[in-house]
Amino acid sequence: MLLLAGTAVAGLLLLLLLLPALVARAAPYLVADAVAFASTAWVALRCERRLARRPPVTLLDIFRAHASRQPRRLLLRFQDELYTYGDVERRSSRVARALARHLGLRRGQTVAVFLPNCPTYVWTWLALAKLGCAMACLNSNARGRALRHALAAAKAAVMLASPDLRAAVEEVLPDLRQDGIRVFYLSAESPTPGVEALGPGIEAASDEPLPAHHRADVTPNSKAIYIFTSGTTGLPKAAVITEKKLLLVANMCRLCGVRAEDVVYTPLPLYHSAALLIGLGGCLEVGATCVLRAKFSASQFWDDCRRYNVTVIQYVGEVMRYLCNAPKRPGERDHSVRLAVGNGLRAEVWKEFLQRFGPVTIREFYGATEGNAGFINYTGKIGAVGRANVFLKKFAFFELIRYNVERDEPIRDERGFCIPVRPGEPGLLVIKITKTTPFHGYAGDPEKTEKKVLRNVLVKGDVFFNSGDLLMMDHEKFLYFQDRVGDTFRWKGENVATTEVEGTLATVDFIQEINVYGVSVPGCEGRCGMAAVRLKPGASFEGESLYAHAKECLPSYAAPRFVRLQEALEITGTFKQCKGNLVREGFDPNVIKDPLFFLDEAKKSYVPLSPDVYADILEKRLKL
Repeated sequence: MLLLAGTAVAGLLLLLLLLPALVARAAPYLVADAVAFASTAWVALRCERRLARRPPVTLLDIFRAHASRQPRRLLLRFQDELYTYGDVERRSSRVARALARHLGLRRGQTVAVFLPNCPTYVWTWLALAKLGCAMACLNSNARGRALRHALAAAKAAVMLASPDLRAAVEEVLPDLRQDGIRVFYLSAESPTPGVEALGPGIEAASDEPLPAHHRADVTPNSKAIYIFTSGTTGLPKAAVITEKKLLLVANMCRLCGVRAEDVVYTPLPLYHSAALLIGLGGCLEVGATCVLRAKFSASQFWDDCRRYNVTVIQYVGEVMRYLCNAPKRPGERDHSVRLAVGNGLRAEVWKEFLQRFGPVTIREFYGATEGNAGFINYTGKIGAVGRANVFLKKFAFFELIRYNVERDEPIRDERGFCIPVRPGEPGLLVIKITKTTPFHGYAGDPEKTEKKVLRNVLVKGDVFFNSGDLLMMDHEKFLYFQDRVGDTFRWKGENVATTEVEGTLATVDFIQEINVYGVSVPGCEGRCGMAAVRLKPGASFEGESLYAHAKECLPSYAAPRFVRLQEALEITGTFKQCKGNLVREGFDPNVIKDPLFFLDEAKKSYVPLSPDVYADILEKRLKL
């Protein structure tokens, strides 16, 4: 009897010892899932409690608390300039007082900021926040019609600009005056007749804290910022960022592991949500230091990281690929960067980056500026944008649904409801719109706002945000970005994801950059694949090599039928590739001056596309 009892105890002890290993094998990500859930829940609860106070504690208040407790702590570095939390607090108060006095700004108004990356951007944002004014972040590359459209969408009555953008200002100045929009330069002098420079007034203003009445009416749902979409397929849309969303997004850095002692390198434009809300906003939230660069430079990137003792870098779009494409230099692993935070990193570039630059923890995330939820890849799974763990849908219920690429709409069943996809199958990401995950839409554009809303998705009466993105979930519940629904096209009865084709062909040794899109061919259904290519310096186009690689690595329907060589590919300020003009221009050699090639199956190569060959394609004498 005692022997049996001893055996039972020994067995129980053995089971307890083996339990962690058994759990790890059965559910290998359970601990990471639980930690991520707990962190997200704590951040969300903390934000709710802050905003529930009267008055609510916003990101501005958190910055001011840091400035009060640690005024000498370094907040901002720009070139050789250094600014502490106390410096920025005083400068922003001075700007706020000058704007209130000279411009008569009142709380609730919207002010457009048209500045390049510079320290002035930072204290101008905080100054407007102190006045209770919303800031419209104009793309510094916007010109003419796009610039006027952005101002109108945000209903801005005032534009604060830099003399560096004088040509763009003067181009639209007569129209702005006609629209009743006042324009000022944030500089000591004005190069434009009739446009006042506010620099002298700002320098003469007091840097004492502003009275609280300026923000007396601020609530969690008050409009804080307008961030404009990149406009890759048309005019930019003004996404509404409320005080609550601003605070939540600023906590992304905290969730990714950024700490107060970190130095965060931000070479991205401040008019974009990644740099302003996550990078700079994240520093304001945790009390860290932000190193701001005027423009991204692949050749200067690591030199900057060493110079400023950077510990966290921000990336977006193609930035990491630019770094990997840069010529190799000695000491590339000689840096203090421990963490990279961003989105849009392709798996093959991810691997190359780690191999070349060292064991940097990468926190890839997914989220749209106007979206109502997102994901963070907290496990480091290469290529994934996040993970649909068992806890995630407690925060934000989402689904991947079947999508008809050709008709550009979700596929519905006989009851009229959308159909969830199976693991391994791409689907449109939709996120339920609720009180905790609201969708605020676009300012001044109710029609485009409504287009982002899907109704009666899974049950009658439900409402979801349409992300416009195709994602795929594998059997382990990791999520992978596939493509934008407007970028995916249908050819030979199959869906072609442009990002997958780009990722495959980007590894060809003579290709520096590639942009894949679909073009219409008379008499053919769907759209035919085409690639705009920029060659590496000193390289030449090798049609046979590209043909062999495409045939080996891509399904026949996905291999581009046409190739267009360009000296530079058109991109937005946040490195998103522009496809609209390329799609419209098509593949006509009589119009396009760039070298054109087409896939010739008989010659097993990409060969020059002449006007005669083009005519044969149109007359269906040449089969694609």
